[in-house]
Formats: sequence, C-alpha cells, structure tokens
Amino acid sequence: MSTSTRFDTKIAVLLREDLEPWQRLNVTAFLVSGLGTQLPELIGQPYEDADGVPYLPMFRQPVLVFQGAKEVLKAAHERALSRALPRAVFTSDLFATGHDEANRAAVRAVRTTDLDLVGLAVHGPRNAVDKALKGARMHP
Repeated sequence: MSTSTRFDTKIAVLLREDLEPWQRLNVTAFLVSGLGTQLPELIGQPYEDADGVPYLPMFRQPVLVFQGAKEVLKAAHERALSRALPRAVFTSDLFATGHDEANRAAVRAVRTTDLDLVGLAVHGPRNAVDKALKGARMHP
C-alpha cells in the first residue's frame, strides 16, 4: 500500500485544546482502543520482523488527530450521535479514576448533554466524519 492511498473511511480523534501534553497522549490512546475493539475490520494483520518475532496488529489506516475548544467538542459529539457514528468518549472525570469499572461508572453517572468531554474518537465514511468534526483543526 502506498502512502497516497485514500481510504473511504476515516478514523479521527478530537481533543479539547486545553489539555496538558500528557493528557493528550493518554486520552488519544484510550479513545482509539475503543474503536479497535468494536470495529475489527479496522485492524490489519499481525506484524513480524526479519527475525520472525511477532507483534500485535494495528489499525489498517491512519488515525487523524484534531483539536478544538470545549464547544467544538460538544457540537462534534452531538453530530456524531445524530449520524450514528461509532464513537468513544473520554470525560474530564476519567482523569480522577483508576480503573475501567470506575471509568464506566463515571461516564454512566452523567447525562449525555452534560458530559464534560475532553476527547472523542469516531470512525465512519470520510464525509460523515468531516461533517461531525466541523470547526475542529488538525492537531499540530
């Protein structure tokens, strides 16, 4: 596959622009793990080096990372929901939890419209993802 391959779908992460660098990395890692578990068609084949050492498979296509203000993130979330795009969310509450069960409980405790989103990952047709992320800009 060449570097100029154009995919029909897009994997995108939208981060709130006021996150610390370590938070941006942590949120991105958590969000994309959610997409990989629910959309197996996004995952390629396992890797292997020249010595035959195996490595885990990864996404078959690039993950594009965007950023935006809190309002951009909220609007993107609403548009992703209205388009039924597969999505993962990371809320500010998750920075204070220590494990998966607490993470899920923290999200479950807040109504959809009241989630304090700091990150959103979506996958879908390029056009639908672009529309959902309207107003966001590429992460530098």
